Amino acid sequence: MIKYVLRTLWRHRTRTLLTLTGTAVAMFVYCLVGSVQEGLHRLTTGVDADRSLIVFQENRFCPTSSRLPEDYARKIKNVPGVREVMPIQVWTNNCRASLDIVVFNGANPEQIQKTRPLKLTSGDWKRFSSQRDAAIVGRNVAQRRGLRSGDTFSIGDISVQVAGIFESMVPSEENLIYTHLAFLQYTQGLDAAGRVTQHEVYLTHDADADRVAAEIDEALRAGSVATKTRRKGAFQASTLADLVDLIGFAHWLGYACVGLVLSLVATTTVMSVQDRIKEYAVLQTIGVRPLHTMGLVLAESTLLSLAGGVFGTALAMSMLSLGGFAMGAEGATIAFRPSVSLTMSATIVSLIVGVMSGLAPAIQAATVPIVDALRQP
Repeated sequence: MIKYVLRTLWRHRTRTLLTLTGTAVAMFVYCLVGSVQEGLHRLTTGVDADRSLIVFQENRFCPTSSRLPEDYARKIKNVPGVREVMPIQVWTNNCRASLDIVVFNGANPEQIQKTRPLKLTSGDWKRFSSQRDAAIVGRNVAQRRGLRSGDTFSIGDISVQVAGIFESMVPSEENLIYTHLAFLQYTQGLDAAGRVTQHEVYLTHDADADRVAAEIDEALRAGSVATKTRRKGAFQASTLADLVDLIGFAHWLGYACVGLVLSLVATTTVMSVQDRIKEYAVLQTIGVRPLHTMGLVLAESTLLSLAGGVFGTALAMSMLSLGGFAMGAEGATIAFRPSVSLTMSATIVSLIVGVMSGLAPAIQAATVPIVDALRQP
């Protein structure tokens, strides 16, 4: 019977190909939307997002507008529950939403190596630590910009020597460029000597994050610059507030893609059944049971949906893996990465849609009156 289904699909090659193509495109878009949603979820949840804090200037948004004294780190360190404080100078080429955002994070190289889950794929830490204008570049940025170890990278007023390329277990990290704190502070045009954009605070295992955040703001209240301290995940969600709304709306685009696949496959299957209504009547006369007839139609619709869905999903995963795409705003980035869960989700959706789209035509083929069907021209 499998041969029968395949021959049926091959008999109307053009229609089958158009359906497969439409299904592949719809599932391709479904995977892209799902990747963006997963990237946002990874950025705003997890241990790193809940167990570290960001101290930022109060009522400021873009990194270029936040200027905190670097010596705030000493006061923050004295707050109970604080394990380590890392002053960070952030520079970005675009504070608005962008698909090709470049973000520099300037910090102490020893603290970067200690606190960030980075692994160099080329270059070495020693050169990065010893050379003031050296930088290590995230894999995604290197892919988009065509950078390798030893290259010189310039953007705006900043020019750095690429000391290494790194990958990370945290996808958003691969969209960053790390350099020395002093380098960014004293780069001509930035005028940030003694100032940093933010302080990243790492907590002890038993510390209450919300309590520590409140105590940090209280300890710095008498300082020259007012602060607002939040969990890292909440800070990034607030920073990307406009994008969060847009991504939430894109969620409906994913549902629309599923509806499109359902409509395409169902239409093709109905047309196929109508074209071969006599065949199904003949199958009944030679002893093929109604359930077997339903199985033939369901196999046809499921195969169409699954084949198109798998192709579209594979294409999307390949593009996400090779492209190094990211979306960012105000110094925070969302990485678009392929994942096993997204692949499984798209495959299961294709399978379910294939079965659903074939139900009505399958019932029609199984219950067709033999005499009436054979009389049709």
